Amino acid sequence: MLIGLPKEIKDNENRVGMTPGTVKALTKRGHKVRVESGAGVGSTLSDEEYQLAGAEIVPFPEDAWAAEMVVKVKEPVASEYQYLRQDLILFTYLHLASDRPLTDALLAAGTTGIAYETVQTADGKLPLLVPMSEVAGRMATQVGATYLQKSHGGRGVLMGGVPGVAPANVAILGGGIVGTNAARVAVGLGAQVTVLDVSHDRLKYLDDIYRGQLQTRMSDDYNIEQAIFEADLVIGAVLIPGARAPWLVTRDMLPQMRKGSVIVDVAVDQGGCIETTRPTTHSHPTYEIDGIVHYCVANMPGAVPRTSTFALNNQTAVYTLLLANEGIDAARKNPSVQHGLNTHHGYLTYAAVAEAFGLKYTHAAQALTG
Repeated sequence: MLIGLPKEIKDNENRVGMTPGTVKALTKRGHKVRVESGAGVGSTLSDEEYQLAGAEIVPFPEDAWAAEMVVKVKEPVASEYQYLRQDLILFTYLHLASDRPLTDALLAAGTTGIAYETVQTADGKLPLLVPMSEVAGRMATQVGATYLQKSHGGRGVLMGGVPGVAPANVAILGGGIVGTNAARVAVGLGAQVTVLDVSHDRLKYLDDIYRGQLQTRMSDDYNIEQAIFEADLVIGAVLIPGARAPWLVTRDMLPQMRKGSVIVDVAVDQGGCIETTRPTTHSHPTYEIDGIVHYCVANMPGAVPRTSTFALNNQTAVYTLLLANEGIDAARKNPSVQHGLNTHHGYLTYAAVAEAFGLKYTHAAQALTG
């Protein structure tokens, strides 16, 4: 198979879809890989490294997109819609439930879109979402600590406090991979941490491993309000696989929050779990509403691209190889890959996306036989 690796063009997105190691694994098995020149520079990976791995370096994005399968990190932006076509497999993060224009573009072009975030194993795990959730969760606390500084518009609170002065109060909405990693860093910095989740089992797990170093509370309207009104930093870490995130913090709650407190909404890729969330970029990462600093960068791991690229490839490489070896048959034979199928030949094959936009849903197995 001919596989393309274009350079990411989203604002300050420095990750790259494949490492030279993944490329070498593909070329060793007889596949051809075209890498757009400079694709790996943001992750400190040179064209020469890709050449040594067996790739062909091409000068223009259209050359990398002219492949049977394109592997990316982030969803295509509007200027890349022109490259979408029916005989293309696109393997990347898509987050379609919060992106109607991209959904329409993929359906109109007939592109086979396989989303990292919805590839799911038999035990319900999301292996290709985990590494970036780990990075984003740990970053969320670091970012929150930075924007709590007065020079960045925050309350002027030190996360760990000092003797005689209370530490920052951190509320984490969601105890999954993002929330657990955010809590790990926040506890390490000495903050007072509260994690809210709808799963008692998850809260019990966190209580057991942290042995009283953080508080756990069931996620309901009353507890959410209490937690965010007392918080210096609120981290949105809610995930419903492939679907739009629910609003847990509404617009009318903001005036009751502490002035200069910070919201970091990691769920922004899926629409955000804060009503006032709107996507921002690394160039312009924050905005303020009612005195509350919002950080809603939609590609947070792009700020630490080398770590993120290698962490992502540790999980995606096996699926990239599977798709290269078997093409779309991989989705027919492998249930995990089939879960990842969001669009195929004009069919919308992920129920949560169809529900988000009121569009017709076709089961992936049916679409693949059409």
